[in-house]
Amino acid sequence: MGAGVDLAGVLRPVRQGNAFEETVERLLTVIKLGMVATGERFPAERDLAVMLGISRLTLREALRELQEAGYVRSRRGRFGGTFVTYTPPAPDQAEFRRLARADGDKLTDALTFRLAVETGAAEILAGQATDEEPRETLLARLAEVAAAGPQDYRRLDTLFHLTIAELTGSSLLLAACTDARMRLNGLLSAIPVLQRNIDNTAAQHAAIVTAILAGDAQQARVAVSEHLSGTASLLRGFLA
Repeated sequence: MGAGVDLAGVLRPVRQGNAFEETVERLLTVIKLGMVATGERFPAERDLAVMLGISRLTLREALRELQEAGYVRSRRGRFGGTFVTYTPPAPDQAEFRRLARADGDKLTDALTFRLAVETGAAEILAGQATDEEPRETLLARLAEVAAAGPQDYRRLDTLFHLTIAELTGSSLLLAACTDARMRLNGLLSAIPVLQRNIDNTAAQHAAIVTAILAGDAQQARVAVSEHLSGTASLLRGFLA
């Protein structure tokens, strides 16, 4: 498995009354957000079952459902496991525009939710003493997304933002940021990944990291707010 966000913060124990459905939903979130990228392997079944608080039988049923739908493939043997096979579909901007018009209030609500949780995460992380390992992790995420090409940019951008929440040490905050991102993930895919946008966003990401590592909580909040406001404007523009 690739070095992504700690899945334990996202794959929290599910409610037993809806264990199968919630397991499928949680695993789909991980797949669609690229927390486990195409071709990468999920953790071992025993570890996944413990994270989700479910039996191995329920987990296998959920994985079988995802395999039949084309999201994963299971392989036995020494190098076996469950591998992600999902490839995000090409953006259909006409469909995204239709959804945006039909659910305009939900879009605004989702953007507000994302702004609240992500600015909060950056502010909290900046206010904490930043040890060497978290610093290295954050700088590594920044370097990865800055060097990303259009094909892998959206996934690495997601990991950059979720890593900020993860490094606060709050699994609930990571879950909230993951939820906020998932609510917008399909619509964000409608924004063309152009090199000009990547370059502009790289500067904004760098400003966020600089503020966090400097321990400037207020500037970290401002930097994230400015970045997300720009993304929201792009999103509304392309969906208008």
